[in-house]
Amino acid sequence: MSTTPLHRDAQVPGTCPSEHAGFARYYRRLKGGRSALWPALHTVRIADFVDDGPFDGCHDIERVFPRYSDRMSNLGRPALLVVGAGAIGGVVGGGLLSAGNSVVTLTTNAVIADALRDTGFQVEGASSLRVAAGEVVSTLASDARSFDLILLAVQPPQVEEAARTVAPFLGDHGRIICFQNGLCEDRVARVVGRERVIGAVVAWGASMVGPGRYERTSSGGFTIGTLAGPLDEPTKQAGRMLEAIGPVAFTENLLGARWSKLAINCAISTLGTIGGDRVGVLMRKAFARRLALEIMTEVVHVASAEGVRLEKVAGTIDLDWLAIPENRKAGSQEDLIFSETQKPFSPSRLPVNSGAALGLAARHAVLFSAGIRYRKLRSSMLAAIERGRPPAVDFLNGEVVERGERHRLAVNMNRAAAEFVWQIARGERRPSHQSLKELYDKPR
Repeated sequence: MSTTPLHRDAQVPGTCPSEHAGFARYYRRLKGGRSALWPALHTVRIADFVDDGPFDGCHDIERVFPRYSDRMSNLGRPALLVVGAGAIGGVVGGGLLSAGNSVVTLTTNAVIADALRDTGFQVEGASSLRVAAGEVVSTLASDARSFDLILLAVQPPQVEEAARTVAPFLGDHGRIICFQNGLCEDRVARVVGRERVIGAVVAWGASMVGPGRYERTSSGGFTIGTLAGPLDEPTKQAGRMLEAIGPVAFTENLLGARWSKLAINCAISTLGTIGGDRVGVLMRKAFARRLALEIMTEVVHVASAEGVRLEKVAGTIDLDWLAIPENRKAGSQEDLIFSETQKPFSPSRLPVNSGAALGLAARHAVLFSAGIRYRKLRSSMLAAIERGRPPAVDFLNGEVVERGERHRLAVNMNRAAAEFVWQIARGERRPSHQSLKELYDKPR
């Protein structure tokens, strides 16, 4: 259906009459199928978007829109800056853009920047989208506009430098969101202040399969909270925007959620780096599950010593329950119930009077099930090593070791796992199942 050309002095009515259907379709597509922004446009003159003459609805405004993105941001949309365009940054940035948000992407990787400018964000897997990248920059000019929300999606080793770089561009009432694994909110708070930091615990996985091309390897959403405690309106608003990527749960116990995710990352991400394989493959092996249980148990003990009340992440794993009782030693008969050389688990295979063994078997079962759910997940640390970047293990297992030693707790498995990762990063060891078995065989 053809549309009636609109004169530059025409006003766009909120009722969206049929003769302006092209204009309406554009904004509905901009909002990902929703027209929530439409009422705010009822007094906008076409002259605000084109320099002269009539234009043909959707087609012309798509042509001129990028030149007027700053004017559009004045219509009530917060100005967002996504820092980093790796796996998490790519999925987050693409999701926010597909929902019609005003997003600038900052990446220092020239190859990724060029790909985003040429073909936009391309996401496949658990969720799929194609969306133009909008404005992509490698640096921020000293006179750049301020941002209402800055989303840090860099790796933990780069988080403090990134925070210092973007802090001057944070608006007077702006907030910074941390997506990193580990306990990075404290590091960013030292740069911008605790009251301006939001933590977003990511409960899904993603990989960058090529510049500007991403695979979402599992579904899920976020758990969001602040270091300051009670949730304020900017935090709730940030959460509502992130619903474009996945469901959002709010918490007033951010540290509890962070430590729970830290325990999972110390096991899954680190063992995935050492084993050189995806989660689904590794969690089929009994010794890999046992390693994960030991690592997470040490994290639970350190969190308790730190006074942290653990909280489930996205309703998944209860870490307090998952921790191994102190009297269950590695290599026991019960520990091998799920050995890959044996038949599937059956209670009849348990020794007599084996209530504790049944509990240990249940723990193995939980990890086995997690391996199925997150079977495509690949360690971001392994990807960083492959790209020649330092691994984030010092922000995961290394953080646990440092704090555990402060409390005089045994953190032997986290210490050994961190050293194996650094050996891989230095080229002294290859990521393989054999490396993982050698870690398991180390004296406790």
